[in-house]
Amino acid sequence: MKLLRGFVFFLSVVGLAFATPEEDFQKTKKLAEAGDAKSQASLGIMYDNGQGVPKDETEAVKWYRKSAEQGNAHAQYNLGVMYFYGQGVPKDEAEAAKWYRKSAEQGNDGAQFFLGGMYANGLGVPKDDAEAVKWFRKSAEQGNASAQYSLALMYANGLGVPKDDAEAVKWFRKSAEQGNDGAQFFLGKAYAFGTGVLKDEAEAVKWYRKSAEQGNARAQNNLGLMYDYGRGVPKDDAEAVKWYRKSAEQGNDSAQFFLGDMYFNGRGVIKDLVEAHAWWNVAGAKGDEDARKRRNTTEEEMTSEQIAEATKLAKVYFEKFGKK
Repeated sequence: MKLLRGFVFFLSVVGLAFATPEEDFQKTKKLAEAGDAKSQASLGIMYDNGQGVPKDETEAVKWYRKSAEQGNAHAQYNLGVMYFYGQGVPKDEAEAAKWYRKSAEQGNDGAQFFLGGMYANGLGVPKDDAEAVKWFRKSAEQGNASAQYSLALMYANGLGVPKDDAEAVKWFRKSAEQGNDGAQFFLGKAYAFGTGVLKDEAEAVKWYRKSAEQGNARAQNNLGLMYDYGRGVPKDDAEAVKWYRKSAEQGNDSAQFFLGDMYFNGRGVIKDLVEAHAWWNVAGAKGDEDARKRRNTTEEEMTSEQIAEATKLAKVYFEKFGKK
């Protein structure tokens, strides 16, 4: 007990030595005003995030600019972000690209990724897939998971590089292993269909699950399908319904269609024509012609009261899940 009290006392004494956020701000401001580029960048972040000072994006831009003009790569990147989103300055994609480039050329992986995205989408610069690939690669090779994912998509779709499924899988895997849910989904899909890798449905389930558990609606839908058909996992209707529902409630129209089918056939849930009709109605309203047909044929088995109830329920579902 004496040792424990002494340890707590030691922590409290050490804690007294730490500066408060306000003290940190004043110290950083003094150095920034003296012209120190690193401190100017840090001061910009403090204003940007409201650390030790009220949040002020205009002041953040001011200090990012001072630092960026001295060549600080982090400040150049942050200034690019402010221009891209119109925070503290009017939105200006060309100006954003300018500062991203300055930072990217100094090796900042975040700026390289965003500059790649600017070229891929023609934002602030002419659209140029080859240039997008160039910057995505520079960032990806530094371990940036978002850039690895984007580079994989370029290979998967043959944009700026020859289409190469194996190379796409390579970069999807690198990104997926860092937790990128989009990359996990596409890696699962690659295993499910044997695209760029040997087909392995158990491995597909593994990656779909990782992505689905992060909330990726497409992965949730596909994981539902794997349980529905017993691919890579034992067939389990209840588990299929669980994942279809998660995806459907995020607005995925495929999942909404399949969830309607589960209710219609009473698989994994109690058979319920009202629920089936409602989910098909939602998916149909978003353009799914098969869902519309299933809804219409189902009405032949329903009473007018059931159809009215289903239509009312579909309006509720559409408000909650249909517009996503």
